[in-house]
Amino acid sequence: MENFIELINIVNKLRDPENGCPWDLKQTSKSLVPNMIEELYEVVEAIENNDSDHLKEELGDLLLHITMQVRIANEQGQFTYAEVLQSISEKLIRRHPHIFGDTEMTDAATVKLNWERLKKKEKEKKDRSIIDGIPMSMPALIIAWRMQEKAASAGFDWSEPEPVFDKIREETEELVEAVKLKDKDDIEDEIGDLLFSVVNLSRKLNIDSEFALKKSIAKFEKRFKLLEKHYKENNLDIYEASLEQMDEVWEKIKKRQ
Repeated sequence: MENFIELINIVNKLRDPENGCPWDLKQTSKSLVPNMIEELYEVVEAIENNDSDHLKEELGDLLLHITMQVRIANEQGQFTYAEVLQSISEKLIRRHPHIFGDTEMTDAATVKLNWERLKKKEKEKKDRSIIDGIPMSMPALIIAWRMQEKAASAGFDWSEPEPVFDKIREETEELVEAVKLKDKDDIEDEIGDLLFSVVNLSRKLNIDSEFALKKSIAKFEKRFKLLEKHYKENNLDIYEASLEQMDEVWEKIKKRQ
């Protein structure tokens, strides 16, 4: 707690109107958004790489941004650090009745569904949809996952993954038909529907679709660089190689991994 107070005092000094840092004083809530998003992705990358030292550093950077946002809001008379902390504490207690109340829940899936229902109930007075409240600036795969998750809280979800496979086959057939008709708008729609269905399947199988795609991207990157290395080491020009020739080398690379 002392270290957090020290951070608050440092940020307050940086934002001091008379003796603060010119760069920090120039910042607004909106101007800090790009850097804040970048820091968030660096936190995610550190987690995915199991790099605890990097994670510690990046969490600190993200905490700095949060502290800066609260300081700027405080300067404008919007809210204080205490109000932010009180708000999240009250929300956690309210949405965990199985911990802080008499409700009984034993599995994570039930807890998650109840969280979404309580969230919707809290915001009913604002006439909001169950699927509202998802930041559209997030990656599309994450948006799709969260929207499906929210809809599932109302029971709009298959109980097993098998029907999702059927849906994927259906969307694939519709995409093939759209390609045959060379209808660009329809092709775009069907590709979107197919991707949305694949995210649904990954959700049902408890596989993070964003992480799974990143793994595939990393795998492709590694293999393609090995493909380039093969042509370079053999004094061959990859640009002059046929797809069949490259595919043959690609298969050998796959077998070695």
